[in-house]
Amino acid sequence: MSSLFPEDDPAVAPRGPEKTSPLAQRMRPRTFAEFVGQEELLAPGKPLREAIERDLLQSIILWGPPGTGKTTLARIIADMTRARFVAFSAVLAGIKEIREVMTEAERLRRTTGRRTIVFIDEIHRFNKAQQDAFLPRVEAGDIVLIGATTENPSFEVNAALLSRSKVFVLHALTTADVEGLLRRALEDRERGLGADAVAVDEEALHAIAMSANGDARSALNLLELSVAAAPAAEEGRRVDVVRVEQAIQRRALLYDKSGEEHYNLISALHKSMRNSDADATVYWLARMVEAGEDPLYIARRLVRFASEDVGNADPQALTVAVAAKDAVHFIGMPEGNTALAQAAIYLATAPKSNAVYEAYAHAAEDAHRDVAQPVPLHLRNAPTKLMKDLAYGKGYKYAHDEDDAIADMSCLPSALEGRTYYEPRDRGFEKEIKRRLDGWADIKKKRRG
Repeated sequence: MSSLFPEDDPAVAPRGPEKTSPLAQRMRPRTFAEFVGQEELLAPGKPLREAIERDLLQSIILWGPPGTGKTTLARIIADMTRARFVAFSAVLAGIKEIREVMTEAERLRRTTGRRTIVFIDEIHRFNKAQQDAFLPRVEAGDIVLIGATTENPSFEVNAALLSRSKVFVLHALTTADVEGLLRRALEDRERGLGADAVAVDEEALHAIAMSANGDARSALNLLELSVAAAPAAEEGRRVDVVRVEQAIQRRALLYDKSGEEHYNLISALHKSMRNSDADATVYWLARMVEAGEDPLYIARRLVRFASEDVGNADPQALTVAVAAKDAVHFIGMPEGNTALAQAAIYLATAPKSNAVYEAYAHAAEDAHRDVAQPVPLHLRNAPTKLMKDLAYGKGYKYAHDEDDAIADMSCLPSALEGRTYYEPRDRGFEKEIKRRLDGWADIKKKRRG
C-alpha cells in the first residue's frame, strides 16, 4: 500500500523540500512551532498537544474545512510518535488494504506490544462496511485511529466508531493567520520564495488572504499562481492587487449541496427571515445562490416559510413565494436570483405568525392519537334514501340562511367538542381574523343562550 506521505519514506524521496513541489506542499509546517491557528487545541499545555508530545494519543477525529491543518497535524504526529504510523486516503484505499493493516496491527501489538497509529484522510468517504473494519482493532487497542474529515462526523462517521473517538474541531484560519503564512512563504529562502526576488504589495497580500477564505493551502496556491503570472523584470517579479484579481477571477465558495454546509446555510436563511432581518436574509440567500445551490430548492423553502412563519399574518406572502418559484422556473438563472431575493426580503419584512403551523401540528397530533372520530351525522351528505333514513344530514343548518351567515352548529366530532386549534396572533392580518373569530364566537354564544 502506498503511503499518503511518500516523501516521508526514504525509499521514495529524501526528506526535505523539492523545488518542483507546489509551494503549499513545501511550506507545510513540520513542527508545532511552525503550525498556525488552532491555538485552542494546540497551544502549549492544551490536552491534544500534550497527548501528542507525550505519545499518549487516543483515537481522534479531526473535523474542519479544507486547509486548516488536519493532514499537517497528522504529519507532525507521524514524526513524533514511537508507534508504527500508517497513513492512507479513503479515496484510494479499499477494504482489502484496511484488513491487511488491521491484521498487521494485531500481530505487531501481540508480538512486540507496539501500537499502530492509522491516519485516514477524508474518512467520510469510507462506507459503513469499511468503517466497521476498524472497530474491532480500535476496541482491542491494537490501533489508534486518526480520521480527518471536512464533513460533520455526526452524519458521516459510524456511530460506534464515533463513540470511541474524541472529535476535535479545527476552524478556518483568520485573515491575519493567512497573511502570516504568506509572509513566511515570501521570506523563506529554503522552502519558499525568499530566494526568487519576489515583491508582493501589502494590498495584494491582503487580497490573497481574503480570497482564501481561511484555507492556507488555497492562499499559498494563489500566491504561487500570482507570482508565476507576474512579468519578469530586472529587479524581479512584482505582484500588485490587479495581478491578484486576475489570478482569482472568481472565488469558489465553500459549499457542498449534500453536506452540512448546505443545511447550515438554509438554516441561517430561514432563521434570519423569521427574525425579520432583511440584510442577513439577502446575504445568506446570495451565499447559497452564488455557490450553485438549486434555485428551486431555495424557492421551495421560501414557500414553506410563507406558511410556517408568516401564515395569515400576511396571506399575500404565500402568493409572493409561489410567484418567485414560478419566476425562477420560467426565466432560469442567473436572472431568477432577483425574484428569489424579492420574495425572501418580502418574507423577512412581513408580520410573523406560526399560528397556522401550530394549528396543523395540534390537529395532526389529535388525528394520530385518538381513535378516528366519525363525521357527525349532520355534516354528512345524504344522496340516497337509505342514508336519509339513517339520519345523514339531519340537523344541518345552511349558513347562508342564518343571520350573519353563522349557524349555531358544531363542526367537530363530539369527542373533540370545544377544542381550539387555530389561535391567531395580534399581528398583521391575523389581528383582523382574530376579531372575526371572536365576533362569530359571541354570536354563537348568544344564540345558544
